[in-house]
Amino acid sequence: MSSQDIINKIKELLPDDAGISDFAFEGANIVLYSKNKVFAVNSRELTRKIVNNIKKRVEIRPDEVLLEDTNFTETFIRKIIPKSAGLEDLWFDEKRSIVILEVEKPSEVINKTGKMLRDITEKTCWVPIVRRKPAIKSDIIRNIRLTLYKNSIFRRKFLNKIGERVYSNWERDKKYWVRVSCLGGFREVGRSCLLLQTPESQVMVDCGINIASDEYAYPYLDAPEFDPKNLDAVIISHAHLDHCGFLPYLFNYGFEGPVYCSEPTRDIMTLMQLDYIDIAEKENKKLLYNSKDVKKLVKHIVTLNFGEVTDITPDFRLTLFNAGHILGSSMVHLNIGNGYHNLLYTGDYKFSSTQLLGPAVSRFQRVETLISESTYGGVNDVQPSKEDSEAFLSRIIQETVKRKGKVLIPVLGVGRAQEVIVLIDRMMRKNQLPDIPVFVDGMVWDITAIHTAYPELFNNDIKQLIFKEHHNPFLNPVFKQPGSQAERMKIVEEEGPCVILATSGMLTGGPSVFYLEHLADNPRNSMVFVSYQGKGSLGRIIQRGDKEVILRVNSNRREMLPIKLEVYTIEGLSGHSDRNQLMNFISRLVPRPKRVIIDHGEQTNCLDLASSVYKRMKIETLAPRNLDCIRLA
Repeated sequence: MSSQDIINKIKELLPDDAGISDFAFEGANIVLYSKNKVFAVNSRELTRKIVNNIKKRVEIRPDEVLLEDTNFTETFIRKIIPKSAGLEDLWFDEKRSIVILEVEKPSEVINKTGKMLRDITEKTCWVPIVRRKPAIKSDIIRNIRLTLYKNSIFRRKFLNKIGERVYSNWERDKKYWVRVSCLGGFREVGRSCLLLQTPESQVMVDCGINIASDEYAYPYLDAPEFDPKNLDAVIISHAHLDHCGFLPYLFNYGFEGPVYCSEPTRDIMTLMQLDYIDIAEKENKKLLYNSKDVKKLVKHIVTLNFGEVTDITPDFRLTLFNAGHILGSSMVHLNIGNGYHNLLYTGDYKFSSTQLLGPAVSRFQRVETLISESTYGGVNDVQPSKEDSEAFLSRIIQETVKRKGKVLIPVLGVGRAQEVIVLIDRMMRKNQLPDIPVFVDGMVWDITAIHTAYPELFNNDIKQLIFKEHHNPFLNPVFKQPGSQAERMKIVEEEGPCVILATSGMLTGGPSVFYLEHLADNPRNSMVFVSYQGKGSLGRIIQRGDKEVILRVNSNRREMLPIKLEVYTIEGLSGHSDRNQLMNFISRLVPRPKRVIIDHGEQTNCLDLASSVYKRMKIETLAPRNLDCIRLA
């Protein structure tokens, strides 16, 4: 059904006095703006009838000529919203007749009847949308929301353009096909990127960098089949740089289309990219993009909730599902060609509960092709249990404290850092750890602040802890944030034990390298790796047992650093599935896929997992290389 067919169908269902001033698209959703106030604010039943008839999301909003003055509206909203809800900022998106309410307790505004929100619309004609205020102040969330609503005119035109493309005339013919090009992250970990093509559309999934490699850092965007001007959309599975770090460069390269991801992924990804720029500048590395490019990217992002189905091109329908890897991480399900082929791209996933998140989703309506990660896909990559891993970390900290040493835990800013924070909080509440300071350094604090805006995405245990027991583990006063280089020096020079959580997790830059430089020569200290160490990274070199390493002090100077501190690795705290979980996920996936493609693993792991899946499950398996092209259907 074309866009004009849809509009004509809606017109047939509207009353004569509807006063519709404009039909607009917001992506695949359809918005009608009405100059008839009574109709605009009392059209819920008609909206349901239209949705049931055309099977598309439809919303009716008051036209901007009906909107009350923003000062009057803010005064009314602050009067009607109870103080206990903790209303802070209001954001007015005039061109879309929307007002965003940022509150501490959304449940006190969004009640079962929805009366409070309806009262706001009836009195002011603004349509209220409620967002949670982060429990820890987050400048990045504030700046993103400010950017979006300062660019209200652009966003309305941009979203409408997406809808016009989605509903452009298209009919599948007998020559229809689907293929995937492997542009990065195949038989390797890093720079994940793949391109899906049909006769009608081109969609990219992930666009990362390999931060542990200078020679093989970026996706193969010079592949002959890729042209950014022909790209319809990009989907980002999650916010780690090996999946999103190259994305702003696409907009330098000529791409002007939408980027789809979850809302937490948008927030964390933006922070990660800005941090990447900051580190590159400090190390005098060549900048691929700047903060203006990141801001441009933000304006092009369309966020989706888990389970929300949306068309992104005439023949691609997208749904995101929880992947259990980090906050907002998504499995990408694509219905291609109106059911012609169904693809599930896992991104990085964890097929068991972690300290913070529930396990990856494994039930879908249809899946013909599965593309699965294999970071720990080798036959010997079996992680210890979560309980054993927690006990091991507790023992390391206790033993280090006894000898009056310091514990350095290099962490990925997203995921492992928050998992360890939650774990340490629980250990301390149960008196399993001594009362020592825990320093959280690098961008960990800023990303943790973003986590506090999305507690509804945590697992049931943490949600109950926050909402029922009124204890937020991220707000435990034991966690302290160093604010300057002088404070960092004080931490490493002062006597007395402590725990230090610092980025980067692979020791490729950031404050973790500073702490290593000052703690490495003292055997009383310990360092604990809790996440994957990329091939060629300083973390991998130390992890394999080297007792002397080359440390890059700055862009011009390197020095030898003796490693005398105790070095440990705890695999069971990883956000990736181990070998057993990978095999279990694939074997339990509903429905059973006809083909399994393995990516995101070192070569031996990819090949080993592919071979094992084929032998055990008799499913066609592939472990393609970068630049391979595969016809899926």
